[in-house]
Amino acid sequence: MDGSYLLDWANLLLRWAHVVFAIAWIGSSFYFVWLDNHLTPPQDESLKAKGVNGELWAVHGGGFYNPQKYFVGPQGMPTGALHWFYWESYSTWLSGFALFTLLYLFNASSFLVDKRVHDWPPAFAVAAALGFLAVGWGVYDLICRLAGRNRDGTIGGDLRVGVLIFAFVVLASWAACQLFAGRAAFLIVGAMLATVMSANVFFWIIPGQRTVVADLQAGRQPDPVHGQRGKQRSVHNTYFTLPVLVAMLSNHYSLLYAHPQNWLVLVLLMLLGALARLFFVWRHKGRTSWGLLAACGALVVLLVVWLAPRPSASAAAPPAATLAQVQAVVQQRCVMCHGAEVVNKNVRLHTPELIRQHAQQMLQQAVVSRTMPLNNATQMTEDERLLIKRWVEAGAP
Repeated sequence: MDGSYLLDWANLLLRWAHVVFAIAWIGSSFYFVWLDNHLTPPQDESLKAKGVNGELWAVHGGGFYNPQKYFVGPQGMPTGALHWFYWESYSTWLSGFALFTLLYLFNASSFLVDKRVHDWPPAFAVAAALGFLAVGWGVYDLICRLAGRNRDGTIGGDLRVGVLIFAFVVLASWAACQLFAGRAAFLIVGAMLATVMSANVFFWIIPGQRTVVADLQAGRQPDPVHGQRGKQRSVHNTYFTLPVLVAMLSNHYSLLYAHPQNWLVLVLLMLLGALARLFFVWRHKGRTSWGLLAACGALVVLLVVWLAPRPSASAAAPPAATLAQVQAVVQQRCVMCHGAEVVNKNVRLHTPELIRQHAQQMLQQAVVSRTMPLNNATQMTEDERLLIKRWVEAGAP
């Protein structure tokens, strides 16, 4: 078995695991945000006496549930098993970073570097990509520390923090798109926000919860700041979720990352995700903002119209494409990676028969998704892509 075959399996298994872990993390995150926003003050005096400040009744799977929340903590340490929610976060980040390393960092010259964007050594590109993850967390955490407190010392300042975080994400998106291949730039900004989300869990949410548990075990009254900070960071995480998802999915759609103003495309997409999440969070609280939903729709329409391909200036019918013409393009643009000696993705294109066999894959990769050639390293032209399109749509004669 050759190395490329095994790498494909590693890619598949890591991607599968990453998606499974992400579903578990996002699912629990969305559930607890929903739960928090649907809690009502308890009516039972015994619950009030125990320190319960919110409860909820729900029915699911044939049974009734009655979750209760203590504002700071119960009067004593619970005697039953205490369930923690953190491995979903860590597993998602670790599997995502492993996939990022396998696909992008180990192939930096192909996936990170686009000489038309910024011509620099692959090692520098790898260091800068890792730097985005570290600096992103550092800047975000500094914003929360400096702007995320009220004058009385309690956790707050949501509007201040939100504006500063948005400004930083805009700057990071612009910088990434000036340094990396468009496809990688989108992924790096998404990975930066995902790193912030997981770091929130690792550095603040879980340590705060552990401190509260230790206080309860020692018979001390827990400091409410730990719960306040954990709630703040959890709410930030829920707003980051949809922007991260669209950044990760974008690598399948070159119409997004190949645009001349791709940084602005990314910013608008992430803003759309954050606003959509805000709509549902507000709806959980009983506030339905149709204006916010209309703003999301307007953003979608704006992106669709803005990114739409422009019609050709010539109205004349294009000439028929021949296999010989397509083979000439393939020889010049594709066989260095898909030839008799060098074989990527188990695809060879060095003979007419193989070109015809992989016609649909060529259409998908070179024309529809425009992911090939990688970063257009061999400078395939628009006319050459259209030539392949006409040939395949004519039945690959």
